[in-house]
Amino acid sequence: MASEIINKPSATAVSVFDYGKLYVDTIPVKQGDESSPPKDILVVSPKVAGTYTVVLFIQGYLLSNTYYTQLLQHVASHGFIVVAPQSIVLSPYSEEDITSAAAVTNWLPAGLQSVLPTGVEPNLDKLALAGHSRGGHAAFSLALGHAETKLKFSLLMGIDPVAGPSKCCQIPPKILTYKPSSFELEIPVLVMGTGLGSEQKNILFPPCAPDGVNHKEFYNECKPPCYHIVVTDYGHLDMLNDTAPKITKCVCKNGTNCREIMRKTTGGIMTAFLKAYLLDLEGDLKAIVDDPQFAPTKLYPVSYRLE
Repeated sequence: MASEIINKPSATAVSVFDYGKLYVDTIPVKQGDESSPPKDILVVSPKVAGTYTVVLFIQGYLLSNTYYTQLLQHVASHGFIVVAPQSIVLSPYSEEDITSAAAVTNWLPAGLQSVLPTGVEPNLDKLALAGHSRGGHAAFSLALGHAETKLKFSLLMGIDPVAGPSKCCQIPPKILTYKPSSFELEIPVLVMGTGLGSEQKNILFPPCAPDGVNHKEFYNECKPPCYHIVVTDYGHLDMLNDTAPKITKCVCKNGTNCREIMRKTTGGIMTAFLKAYLLDLEGDLKAIVDDPQFAPTKLYPVSYRLE
């Protein structure tokens, strides 16, 4: 049953919204490099020696993975290795994103270690999968088995996922069924949405995350345990780098405040979810859902189903 809890938060939640204690390296790896990844990738890793859980992140349509470095650095600074494949194709469909992500997933056991900082090792026993925009649709599709991977995913995060321009025009693979809890997923799922994503920026561009194919429907079709958190006053691309091309501020409706707040909020919630379900550290996530006002900006609605 969906819940909106208003209890006093734990003080632990403050840390996930701030940059973590670990310094990180941002490592571009080309397809032709010695490690031979199947696609160009961006690896964001802690510099401090240790073993860290890995997150595979799929970028949005026509966006570069480098537009997300500030967000991914936030997550990595809390003790995670983030691997972001680069797949820029003109096709509006997700198949290339899905196959690229699957290929990189299969490369991880043999190839990732060689590109990491000295003393850093990946823990692939619990692999997280995440994606933004159309990349969120690709992440859900990959988790649902639309491409074969040698590794199993232990957790899924959709960051303002979009499944097409409208309910009647889903992009392949058409994964939305419009039936509650219809996704055949047996892993915890976080669906983040934006309050402005379903609104038009201007008459030239349609909404970037239209109703009927956005975060609301993705959450509705998830099975427990699943969480739905909407960043009310921000838009579909507001978590990108400050230095991302200016056109990224022209096509989607934006929040009125700086992108840094949205990145802190998005990165903090992602980190809290990863810690809760991969590291058994539930305090941060519980604190956020117990009192959403503790976040850097307004979160509403905040719902979850655990059984």
